[in-house]
Amino acid sequence: MDGERLSASLLELEDEINWDAAAMLERAVRLEREARALGDELLVARARLSQANLQMRAGDVAGAAQRIWKVHQWAVEHDARQLTARTHLVWANIHRHLGDAAQCLEHSVLSVELLDETATDHMRIWHRVKLGDALSISGSMDAARLRYRQAAELSVRLGRPDLLLAVLNNHAYAEFAAGHHDAAQRVAGRLQEVSRTYGFELDASLLDTIGAIQIGNGQHAEAEKTLIACIDQHNDGNQDDADALPEYLLTLSRAQRGLGAYGRAQRSLDASRRLCEERELGHVLVRVHQEQSELHAARGEFAEAYAAHKLFFAAHQRQHSLQREAQARTRQVMFETAEARQEAERFREQARRDPLTGLRNRRYLNELLPGLIATDPDLTVAIVDIDHFKRINDELSHDIGDQVLVQAAKLMETELAAIAPDGFVVRLGGEEFVLVLPETPVKHAVTQLDALRRTLKGFGWDALTAGIPVTVSIGVAGVPDAAKATQAAVLSIADRHLYAAKHGGRDRVVWSGSTRGRASAA
Repeated sequence: MDGERLSASLLELEDEINWDAAAMLERAVRLEREARALGDELLVARARLSQANLQMRAGDVAGAAQRIWKVHQWAVEHDARQLTARTHLVWANIHRHLGDAAQCLEHSVLSVELLDETATDHMRIWHRVKLGDALSISGSMDAARLRYRQAAELSVRLGRPDLLLAVLNNHAYAEFAAGHHDAAQRVAGRLQEVSRTYGFELDASLLDTIGAIQIGNGQHAEAEKTLIACIDQHNDGNQDDADALPEYLLTLSRAQRGLGAYGRAQRSLDASRRLCEERELGHVLVRVHQEQSELHAARGEFAEAYAAHKLFFAAHQRQHSLQREAQARTRQVMFETAEARQEAERFREQARRDPLTGLRNRRYLNELLPGLIATDPDLTVAIVDIDHFKRINDELSHDIGDQVLVQAAKLMETELAAIAPDGFVVRLGGEEFVLVLPETPVKHAVTQLDALRRTLKGFGWDALTAGIPVTVSIGVAGVPDAAKATQAAVLSIADRHLYAAKHGGRDRVVWSGSTRGRASAA
């Protein structure tokens, strides 16, 4: 698969609302392998984010949290704005699972703020929906309604009635969860109207939402019809999560209890219970026990209701404990991953510094200098060499030589900070250094570098070097000096000027000057 088709396949995963988590996760893993074979890091990152999202949907929140760190870091470092927006949306869902409404809201806000012209229609709509969800669970229902309204208007404007159904579904459920049953009923009515207008058959999850709202409004007969249609829809082959059918049966049982059809309600509840036990769905089974208690009480079976309530309470406590453990595991994974990331960054930083002087090293120079040369026509680069450094090592000791290097490095860093605050000093090795001066035209830089030379020469070295002088020779090059603006070309010119300074008597600064082809001392 070429890059374009692979990107399109990933987009299908990224912009999907209905989930078959296991099959889609397998597909995302395969797409990552293909992206690696192509050597496309962005496609690899997108595939890994899809995997994190699907892991979370399948209930492995800790695994999702662990996987998403590197994706998010890569997206930020490479200014992949669309990918960064998507990572924030997944982060929001992870924090929702952790019960952290504040962090869920923060990431949801960022996922919307990052939307730009690269965002897909799905992102522009769905990220606003999820911000509405985050606001609703934070108790800000008025603000949530604004986001749902924006998402609905966008769906109409962009000609996406399929997404409009999803927007209305989430909005209706949020109103229902907040206890605003009349508002939930109105939104659910619009949802049904949209489905009729565009010829959409409402899927099982939408029908379950509508049925729950009807129960909340005391419309138990209508709710039973809706839930029967919901279960028929599910049985016709819709791909739903493992807990979907037990949930639908539980809602149906509640509607039938409200109708007084206790026999039908018990049969629905028993079917839900069997599925929960077969699929080990403890989170649904808790509510099955609760509904069983309600059903016994409705039939006047108070002893049985009490026994069922005891089962509910024990299951609730057990489920709460499991949830807390899962949250703790996820938080631990997030903490350990953050620690590992910080440790890796620390080692990366160490690898870019000279251990003796603490200055940046050649690796850092190779990372930054090409970009500066390409973008800054006023960049100046200087190579500095300590004169007769071998004499210091031979006559005094290598330890004294190291102390001279450390002190010279400090002086150069201090002086450079005054000349070019955005500049940096690199130790190339031995007694040789490179000074990088952004936005500093070479003529101005030479004057300042000559002042640095005098500062180094005038430092009180006697106590350290027993009277042996410490001076430097400096070769300077500006980007305009090079026929080709490359790192190799600029450093070659500076090195040539350093050679001229050494052979011209040392303790001097040499640059191209105004006379072409002739080096002059400052």
